[in-house]
Amino acid sequence: MRNIDVCPTPELLHLYNLQNTVVVVVDILRATSCITVALAHGVARLIPVATLEECRKLQEAGYLAAAERDAKKAEGFDLDNSPFSYMDPGLEGKTIAITTTNGTLAITQSREAVKVIIGSFLNLSAVTNHLLEQSYDVLVVCAGWKGKVNLEDTLFAGAVVEALQHDFSINQDTALIAKILYQVGKKDLVAFLATSSHVGRLHRMGIHQDVNFCLQKDKFDVIPVLRGHALVKL
Repeated sequence: MRNIDVCPTPELLHLYNLQNTVVVVVDILRATSCITVALAHGVARLIPVATLEECRKLQEAGYLAAAERDAKKAEGFDLDNSPFSYMDPGLEGKTIAITTTNGTLAITQSREAVKVIIGSFLNLSAVTNHLLEQSYDVLVVCAGWKGKVNLEDTLFAGAVVEALQHDFSINQDTALIAKILYQVGKKDLVAFLATSSHVGRLHRMGIHQDVNFCLQKDKFDVIPVLRGHALVKL
């Protein structure tokens, strides 16, 4: 039987075997939500990179570039890390280089997997339905916050575990913890996350609508997948 597990932070990714595994990278607030929105609104490709320097080089090569650090747009780049920024019709057909504090790092560190897909609450059912069709193990990699565990990504991981629990084996406590957490909080994600550290961080910066938007379920049926060095629609 296939297994499902959860890596609560990229700092622990070295403990997991990515062979024969589909990785679902999640950074709910806000990188993987932005990536989902971008492809749903016609962006052709996103190139995730770990560092500002890599992103700047791609910008200098002619690509649009999105960069976020500490929840703020990095100086000199074209786009920030708000999902609403990727709804611009002017971005249709474009390729965007993107780097964020946590999410793009988790993506680049997961490249050894059989397949890397992007998860968010916005495309939750599309992701879980796709995973049910696969013959591989599944590992949900939570981007966390600067190497630490966060609540929102673990909550999403629990939603995936719950959806797959009858078709996959749950052999590790991290997956079980995530599932239990989601079962407690799923009736009202916004209220459940109201006192979480990153929600508080964003609210102190006046970023409210992004949080509510990113916690909506199944707005899109798009599944971003890593092909080579770029994320495209599956």
